[in-house]
Amino acid sequence: MVMGRDVRVEYQGRDRYGRIVGKVLVEEMDACLAQVHSGMAWHYKKYQAAQSPTDRTTYAAEEDGARGRREGLWSDPYAEPPWDFRRRQKGL
Repeated sequence: MVMGRDVRVEYQGRDRYGRIVGKVLVEEMDACLAQVHSGMAWHYKKYQAAQSPTDRTTYAAEEDGARGRREGLWSDPYAEPPWDFRRRQKGL
């Protein structure tokens, strides 16, 4: 989707680890939203307050749609959010 293409990153801040919290645009396509739509990514709601109201609503709706279609990661009844996986791994 983005390999070998020019991208633009729009962001308002960083998380507690210094990582950019934002979205990746290829031309005018939101690559992050496309991944959420196809069930290849989660809408990380912990940072949704940093999104515009329109993005927040759109991302949530796209995730709900992918879940409803059981597309991508949603085809796995035991899909585990990456933040839960990382937390569980720290406890090992």
